[in-house]
Amino acid sequence: MNAVKTSTEIIETVCDEGLNKSKLTIRSNLILAGMAGAYVAFGCFMALRIAAGMDVEIWGSLQRLAFGVVFPVGLLLVLMAGAELFTGDCLFMPCGVAKHGLGLNKLFRVLILTYLGNLIGSVFVAWLGNFSGVIADQDTATYIVTVANAKCDLPFAVAFVRGIFCNWLVCLAIFLTLSSSDGVSKVLLLWPPITTFAALGFEHSVANMTFIPLGIFTGSSPAYAGTVPLTASWYGFFISNLIPVTLGNILGGSTFVGLAYYLANNLKKAPKK
Repeated sequence: MNAVKTSTEIIETVCDEGLNKSKLTIRSNLILAGMAGAYVAFGCFMALRIAAGMDVEIWGSLQRLAFGVVFPVGLLLVLMAGAELFTGDCLFMPCGVAKHGLGLNKLFRVLILTYLGNLIGSVFVAWLGNFSGVIADQDTATYIVTVANAKCDLPFAVAFVRGIFCNWLVCLAIFLTLSSSDGVSKVLLLWPPITTFAALGFEHSVANMTFIPLGIFTGSSPAYAGTVPLTASWYGFFISNLIPVTLGNILGGSTFVGLAYYLANNLKKAPKK
């Protein structure tokens, strides 16, 4: 038995996992998705705190690298503890439809419930983080507001393409982890693609459910007196950023990873039971 699965074996697993996800109850789906949103938020906190302490005039591009290196903590928690992440479901569910003939109602049910749960978990933890003073110093608060402002100012097309690139890498990371059953190997396989997307500034819809609300909460706080004024808004969050990024994430994960490997490996539809 091979220690590492072939791409054909991996995409078979992806398709079967899509079928399994379609069987989740509404309650289970929402709870697991809420947990995933919270886990990603923890990774966002870590990345923001580390990067904010590195003056770009001194550290240069190493600030981005440090941000990217610590950010995968959230995705690691999702993978190893078990939770439902929208960007990952963009890989699993279309493949489940392609192989197992899942109805579009099941596809949309899982994606919508997971997205909603991710949003609730992310925003809740962002609010708690701000309330609890996890961002305790002025430099970090200013950096958070700067990040939120920049994300809300992205043109639609730019946010869309960055969303494609992001989930292309995220789903490749998931794809790689499925090649091994060993926990340590999964961690090592996950880290490089996630670090790459985070360091390059690609757009992850679920991460932005923390980054932007946290920036809005921080910049709106009476305690914030940073040199950077808050320009991010809830309209900018939902309309200017989340819509194009989400569409890009869907395309990047489903088409460039899931369906591409499904077609490349000539998988056949499973017989109806």
